[in-house]
Amino acid sequence: MENYTFRKASAADAGAIMEIIDFARHKMLDEGRRQWDEHYPALRDIMADIDHGHGYVICRAGRIAAYGAICFDGEPAYSDIDGQWQGNADEPYMVVHRLAVAGGERRQGLGSLFLQQAWQLMLRQGIRSLRIDTNFDNGAMLGMLEKMGFSYCGEIHYGRGTRRAYEKVV
Repeated sequence: MENYTFRKASAADAGAIMEIIDFARHKMLDEGRRQWDEHYPALRDIMADIDHGHGYVICRAGRIAAYGAICFDGEPAYSDIDGQWQGNADEPYMVVHRLAVAGGERRQGLGSLFLQQAWQLMLRQGIRSLRIDTNFDNGAMLGMLEKMGFSYCGEIHYGRGTRRAYEKVV
């Protein structure tokens, strides 16, 4: 994919990011999927990502086309998996949360591109494992994870429900 930039999100990006998040949330809800709800993710979640240095965007043609949170400090819910992670439990891992693509940019490979860029960032940090979770009915994400070589590891539990957990290791 040509003519894109991958960079950290800034507070000035929050409005454009929320448009992407709102589109994805409404699409999920309209399709009867409940991974996200009317209150999550909210602007406060995106601002927390940005404030902690976790928010990243892909820009194309000068516009934000995709957003995700890339976290290097773990995910508490991942410590209680019904299953088993591939990577060593004592080693650090990277997590991607809240990955969403703008409505007009869907099905053009931006989700995969975001994960590829996250993978490169992970390798530069010397980390060997990328973990991600999604709802059982998020067909687009499930297909993308399979195509990109992620392995299903089990289920994790949030207050919002159970999610399928995946991992890719070096």
